[in-house]
Amino acid sequence: MGRHRSDPMGLARLALAVLAVVAVVTLLVIGGRALLASLDAPTQAERERATATALATAGTAGTAGQEDTVQVPTVHIECLAQTCPTVTVRVPGGDVLQHREMSKGEEVSYFEPELDVVLSDAGTVRVTENGERREQGEQGARQAFTARAPG
Repeated sequence: MGRHRSDPMGLARLALAVLAVVAVVTLLVIGGRALLASLDAPTQAERERATATALATAGTAGTAGQEDTVQVPTVHIECLAQTCPTVTVRVPGGDVLQHREMSKGEEVSYFEPELDVVLSDAGTVRVTENGERREQGEQGARQAFTARAPG
């Protein structure tokens, strides 16, 4: 009667297939973990805003008998209309801090030393630069300017 012989090439192919599947699964797990970690990590702009907010809060938490110092934002923007078309704020040559529409009553403040600001409709927002209110633009008019912190 015939003997059953194992095919060495068949076993090698099976081993390579199993190894390839393990490698693909490993890469998927590593990639998925990296993606989840990056979604949870704050962006550079968010870290800078958090630091600025913490500094502003620390500045208002003075002790009795000491003069409180409040950090004034380089730019503060408040939406006055139901919807304010795209408001863009960015660090020149760097991060885009905001590029989106705003809703009525929404306010944002930025403390970076220099900022480029573009208002799609300057008549819908109130802008304060270094604590002083800028003249409001005309309804429907685009306005762009650079704000610099004093000092």
